[in-house]
Amino acid sequence: MQELDGTSNEFVAAEPLARARATRRSGGGRQVAGQMLKTRSRAGLTQDAVAERMGTTKSAISRLESAGKHAPSLATLKRYASAVGCEPVANDA
Repeated sequence: MQELDGTSNEFVAAEPLARARATRRSGGGRQVAGQMLKTRSRAGLTQDAVAERMGTTKSAISRLESAGKHAPSLATLKRYASAVGCEPVANDA
């Protein structure tokens, strides 16, 4: 498993209500997307490789990592975490 920020092999996946609140706040979605991109990069994986592991397309991975206006579901975050070799941690903060 890869480490995130050099301290653990986890990345934070917000609970649904907290995720919605975070997305509405300025920068909330960017933080999750940035963390996802950093985790994938540290794992040495391309978007194509993650897409293949998740059974989806490169463009879907690009959308997940781009902090768009829609927050990914918790299930999608868990699948992404598994694909990049880390464990999601629910955080309702």
